[in-house]
Amino acid sequence: MILEVKNLNVSFNGKKLLTDINMSVDTGARHLICGHNGSGKSTLVGAIAGNPTYSVDSGNIIFNGMDVTHDNATTRALSGIFIGSQNVPEIPGLTIISFLKHSIAAHHHFQFGRDLPMGEFLEMLESAREKLNIPSDWLNRSVNVGFSGGERKRIMLLRLLMTKPKLAILDEPDSGADATVKHQIADTIKSMPTTTFIFISHQDDFTQMVAPTNTTTLSNGKVVIE
Repeated sequence: MILEVKNLNVSFNGKKLLTDINMSVDTGARHLICGHNGSGKSTLVGAIAGNPTYSVDSGNIIFNGMDVTHDNATTRALSGIFIGSQNVPEIPGLTIISFLKHSIAAHHHFQFGRDLPMGEFLEMLESAREKLNIPSDWLNRSVNVGFSGGERKRIMLLRLLMTKPKLAILDEPDSGADATVKHQIADTIKSMPTTTFIFISHQDDFTQMVAPTNTTTLSNGKVVIE
């Protein structure tokens, strides 16, 4: 088991959003979180990833055997939790290649205690870029500036492949993606057996492509017991 959420209660500006959430995620799973709009799905994955917008009032988040309930988002990310959000910011002036270099270098130093050689980074980047068929000229463009919804998803996949996280949380990765990109996302998920996935989706066709191994359903901030 790579993740265990125990009796988690979460609020935002004093309003309770999640009540006594219990969820276990097995290592290597493709775990679907579903429910109607406003049921608490994005709040749950945000709390797991350490989004400071939300306040954890009680309960615990155990990741890879460690209690990360009060760790910040950076510490959780470096420990192996990847978050692919619905709405990603544009960062004018910061190129994709620079963003990836700093991100991957930080992960590498955290894991191995040494700097990442530029040659090794470039090999990783080229391998991931070719796998996703991403044009090389994208790398010198500002992060997410001028990219379509589907193209932003492909940039997310590039970061995912290079980071190789223990746990990847994808909040509606199919949103804004056409059929080709949906297939690419699903294929990428299936090509990473050492990464556990939690994903949110409202689209049956995408869910079928991913073929979830487990499902947790939320309603009004609570887990639906089936």
